[in-house]
Amino acid sequence: MSQHRRRVPAQKVKRRRAVVVTAFAATVALGLGVGVWASTGGNGTAGPSGGRAAVSADSPSATPSPSRSYALSEAPATVPAVRTHTAARGPGWRPARDHRVVVADPKLAADGKLIAAELGMTYAGQKGDERTGDLRLALGGGSGADPESYTMTVSGGRVNISGPAAPGVFYGTRTLKQAVHGGATAPEGVVRDAPAKPVRGFMLDIARKNFTASWIEDRVRELGDLKYNELGLHFSDDQGFRIQSDTHPEIVSKEHLSKAQVRKIIALADSRHITVVPEIDSPGHLGAVIAAHPDLQLRNTRGVATRGAVDISKPAAAHIVDDLLNEFAGLFPGKQWNLGGDEYQALTVPDPAASFPQLASAAREAYGSGGTVSDLATGWLNDRADTIRAHDRTMRAWNDGFLKGTSVQPAEDLRVAYWTGKEIGARQPVEYLSTGRKLINYNDEYLYYVLGQPNTFVYPTGQRIYEQWTPLVVRGTTPVPAKYDGQILGGTFAVWCDLANSQTQDQVAAGIRMPLAATAQKLWDSGRPALSWTEFKALAGRVA
Repeated sequence: MSQHRRRVPAQKVKRRRAVVVTAFAATVALGLGVGVWASTGGNGTAGPSGGRAAVSADSPSATPSPSRSYALSEAPATVPAVRTHTAARGPGWRPARDHRVVVADPKLAADGKLIAAELGMTYAGQKGDERTGDLRLALGGGSGADPESYTMTVSGGRVNISGPAAPGVFYGTRTLKQAVHGGATAPEGVVRDAPAKPVRGFMLDIARKNFTASWIEDRVRELGDLKYNELGLHFSDDQGFRIQSDTHPEIVSKEHLSKAQVRKIIALADSRHITVVPEIDSPGHLGAVIAAHPDLQLRNTRGVATRGAVDISKPAAAHIVDDLLNEFAGLFPGKQWNLGGDEYQALTVPDPAASFPQLASAAREAYGSGGTVSDLATGWLNDRADTIRAHDRTMRAWNDGFLKGTSVQPAEDLRVAYWTGKEIGARQPVEYLSTGRKLINYNDEYLYYVLGQPNTFVYPTGQRIYEQWTPLVVRGTTPVPAKYDGQILGGTFAVWCDLANSQTQDQVAAGIRMPLAATAQKLWDSGRPALSWTEFKALAGRVA
């Protein structure tokens, strides 16, 4: 073959140049169109600061396109907001049916399957290769790292989410899910995120009001997407005992959850890395138990019954409560437990020893001549702690169950669930914190949604929580000194059903939606939010 080229007729050269010019113009037009689509997140939605969701073409994409510059990306718009985002230039990422979710560790299989189903992707399991469009979940992050932290990297047409433990990886998938909600694009760049507080809870009073299992399951899904990690169930009170009991079926209310339903709720919560925290309150709030065992009711010297209170001088009262604690420790596998301990009505009278001489006598017998009714009540709480401690649980009790001026001290490992400053025996939060106790914030001024708004309660608003509350605001509206921040483990938003028929369960769900979103934001990042309340509310309406 000769190395010399044949000459092409001039007419053919002109025709070929015209084809090339036309093809180049079409390619440029297509590139500009793709650029415009990418810079608006695919649907023209605004970024978190009101600008366009930023994208870039500096990294490889699914189809070759002319090199061009993209605006720096903005942080994904999520509730709660991510803590840090390193901007980058690139087209971002959107899920597609033929995109894969792959995991680097079988421990992440459940999280991978969940996000694949939510985003309409294909779950591919463990794969070593990489493809454009992949969402890869992996474990890693170094020893000592927060197990709830994660890193999410959007680059090269792929997403990588990694964390030191499965909870963090799961939270990364929540960020991604919200970022692409409604057809938007996950912005290019790197998110590094972790919660400010390790306890982010929601507590539900199912004792006074029967909530259906499906309603509770819906709340679990909502909590998971907001990165909550606790669901408290207060299922025993004066008005009802709402979970099937095999040791004492006589105390169970007609409307209740079966153990099978509870196990399903627990399994769903576990799939969202949420711990279910049970509470069997005692020695007060035991009216449902007393209704089946009236001989256990506390009575004063005139024979008048004290509502909801068992006579803690009677061994039978301790036996039945311990039966229940042992039984339900087998049902609830989580490491957290609420012992209650609040509002024991024997302590609300001017002279408990005179009104209830049997309690005073039992106190002296147990603790010597100086023993008081308060000592006896504290001893009761410690004995119940012994029962639950045997099941390897971490325990908390309501702050007014930590009685003042007793010779018997509450167990050292009890955490303070601080809800009120209004009850007898309730002290300032600093009195607990200064002794080194860890505290969970249930501040009834901001975090109590009490059906019917009895006494001085009003329904909390998301705006008030978002603009005024932080985990340091434990009692009333005044924060405790910042030096105690490390002892405040987090907070819990609580629904109490004092006037159970005041709202339907659907009305409750609607009423708590924005307060839950606001509380999630302040527990994930206790600092001043970047968005105004109006902006946050609009964002929550889109993604939460």
